[in-house]
Amino acid sequence: MVNKDFFSALADLEQEKGISEGVFIEALQNALASAYKKQFEGETGNVEVKLDPEKATMRFFLKRTVVDGEVVGDGEVSLEDALEYASRAGKRTPKVGDVLVDEFKPKDFGRIAAQTAKQVILQKIHETERDNTLSEFSDKEGELMSGIVRKVDTRGVSIELGKGQIEGLLLPQDQVAGEKYLVGDKIKVFVKRVKSGGRNAQVLVSRTAPGLVKRLFEEEVPEIAQGLVSVKSISREAGHRTKIAIHAEDGKIDAVGACVGNKGARVNAVVQELGGEKIDIIIWSDNPLEFIAKSLAPATVVSVTQVNEKSAVAVVPDDKLSLAIGRDGQNARLAARLTGWKIDVRSESAAAKLSLESAEENAQTESATEE
Repeated sequence: MVNKDFFSALADLEQEKGISEGVFIEALQNALASAYKKQFEGETGNVEVKLDPEKATMRFFLKRTVVDGEVVGDGEVSLEDALEYASRAGKRTPKVGDVLVDEFKPKDFGRIAAQTAKQVILQKIHETERDNTLSEFSDKEGELMSGIVRKVDTRGVSIELGKGQIEGLLLPQDQVAGEKYLVGDKIKVFVKRVKSGGRNAQVLVSRTAPGLVKRLFEEEVPEIAQGLVSVKSISREAGHRTKIAIHAEDGKIDAVGACVGNKGARVNAVVQELGGEKIDIIIWSDNPLEFIAKSLAPATVVSVTQVNEKSAVAVVPDDKLSLAIGRDGQNARLAARLTGWKIDVRSESAAAKLSLESAEENAQTESATEE
């Protein structure tokens, strides 16, 4: 069933694939024992296989426990049969609880052994390549990667990443509505998570994550990559609009200009990669009310008043109310996410009316108190 060439091939695989020969030997021993039991079900006890690379041998052993009385398990032998066997074989007298180990030579097992060895070797090679790939990608979470679309189905989009040794899976919830993914397309994705799933190493990627926008800006804007301009927060509704808050510690650095680039080249590159998604670049401020006012861009804000903790009212010109709120409330919603504050957007006339009504109520209250 095996010869020196077989073990020589295992040694070559150790050099080529970096898989220890001992790992192959252990896996083969277990697999061959299992295959033998399966082929000769009902005729065996506990079978063990021992491979010896130095002697280039494969040996089979049957292990059975001596029991008193009726044999119940497949790996048991009655004391009576054990005594008879020991007497016939000239071995020491067994007692209950002893484990008898007898070597045997299987018949008609050569083909099964060869197939099993092939399957185990291929499986170990695959597992090792998967583990090596996982190790290579383990520090890629949160990174931007480029890939090629290899398959598109209802389960998701399979993307070949790196050198083609690993699959990135773009699940439906991580796909941008309206984006089309075609086999052969080159695509940039944000790595959400690296995991080992069954037989394959898998990387879960996203086109909707806010982190994708951040990494794209880092790629296009040297000042961000170098840490001269920092990204403080991002809020995004993928495929529609993103707000990104930036800050430069050095007042001499034009943070917005750095992100926009010459004639808009940098921001346009990001917009193009995102399929035309609108991007609002906001200057971050440690003054929350000032930050809120800026976050409602492109609308102009007249004033921002804090109502209570993490809640404020932003007043905008009457003709800018719809712009400040945005279609279906999107602009105000993104501003709230960007700042972490609840923002009530009101027009100047509505705010004035509310202020007048409040003043009248206070006056009436004061009058009633005087009476």
